[in-house]
Amino acid sequence: VRLRILALLPDEANCEHGNNVSQLAMKLDMPQPSISHHLKILRSAEFVDYQKMCRDVFYWRNAQKLSEVCLTLGESLNFDLRESGKPIAKPDARIEEQHPSI
Repeated sequence: VRLRILALLPDEANCEHGNNVSQLAMKLDMPQPSISHHLKILRSAEFVDYQKMCRDVFYWRNAQKLSEVCLTLGESLNFDLRESGKPIAKPDARIEEQHPSI
């Protein structure tokens, strides 16, 4: 659900293209309290920013934070994009020492 919420949110703050809880609930066909709960978790992780604009509170993605998380995740999983374009995990050096055939 949180990934679906993030996919619907814009990258910049504005009330014209922004989404409030009511709009997100309608688009995701979910109750507003559930959307509010998920947005609270996304806010606490700093994945979304929000501001009261016009009459409502609007939400947008925190692109910088999401980019940092993706970069860190890729580095921690040690992924390498090969010619095929598919992510292939590189063996951990400790595993290579224990199992040289990998």
